[in-house]
Amino acid sequence: MSEIIEFLVDENGAGERLDKVIDANVSQVTRSYAQRIIKENGVAVDGIIVTDKNYKVKVGQKITIALPEPEILALTPEDIPIDIVYEDDDLLVVNKAKGMVVHPAAGNFGGTLVNALMHHCGGRLSSINGTIRPGIVHRIDKDTSGLLIVAKNDFAHKNLADQIKSHDFSREYEAVVYGSLKNDEGPVDAPIGRNKNDRKKMAVTCENSKNAITHYKVLNRYGGFTHVRLRLETGRTHQIRVHMAHIGHPVAGDFVYGPKKVLKSLNGQCLHAKHIGFVHPRSLKYIEFESDLPDYFKDFLSTIKKI
Repeated sequence: MSEIIEFLVDENGAGERLDKVIDANVSQVTRSYAQRIIKENGVAVDGIIVTDKNYKVKVGQKITIALPEPEILALTPEDIPIDIVYEDDDLLVVNKAKGMVVHPAAGNFGGTLVNALMHHCGGRLSSINGTIRPGIVHRIDKDTSGLLIVAKNDFAHKNLADQIKSHDFSREYEAVVYGSLKNDEGPVDAPIGRNKNDRKKMAVTCENSKNAITHYKVLNRYGGFTHVRLRLETGRTHQIRVHMAHIGHPVAGDFVYGPKKVLKSLNGQCLHAKHIGFVHPRSLKYIEFESDLPDYFKDFLSTIKKI
């Protein structure tokens, strides 16, 4: 049976979107999950079903939410080695290897980080992102290596997701990009949305897009390449890859957004999630983690130093 949650809109929610008010008032529901429930006829305002996430609420209205029953997870736990940097009762910080898919998708239901986490955690992972992505608060691409955080319960997941949304969650990457950047540091401020000609790709566009900001800093310049540090202010899909390609310096080895050129010692983009920092949901203390550059990255740096 579905869990029913009700609350009254207070002055803080007056005039706000329905999905945003639910996100702010129900701890186990993120905005994206609220949007799904609204779309599936699971939300009523003063007893009337509302299916528009943009519906503006008023003070005193009663919001009723029918949380769907958790789906039975059909994924198989797998004893796959993973590099766990930190772990406690609420979360893990994992150093993901290049080439490992984060969560299952059509045609690829095994060998993922989620399969490995299910085995390691005995199924104790947050359920907010559904049965395919349990515990996954944010993701990095298959061919991107480095740090990501995993939530063991919905309390931690909601708190961490809120920090990401409010830009309080620190994420820094290192990459090698094509060419030599004109400036030693600077921002790339350009909205990102779906590529209208290829729905599998993202693009800088003003149509159906979200604001996106990436800050870069040059670490070293080599013949035809630049080693950069990148800080995310927002977290859009493929943000770094799209932004660097947009300014004419795609990530080395990125066949999707850069030149389709085989580079020695690279299989996929040279991009590593090196640093994360956040306020722990339970202790409320700020903690941060740093990951060493993996061998593939260091090998590629050695190669381009000789150019």
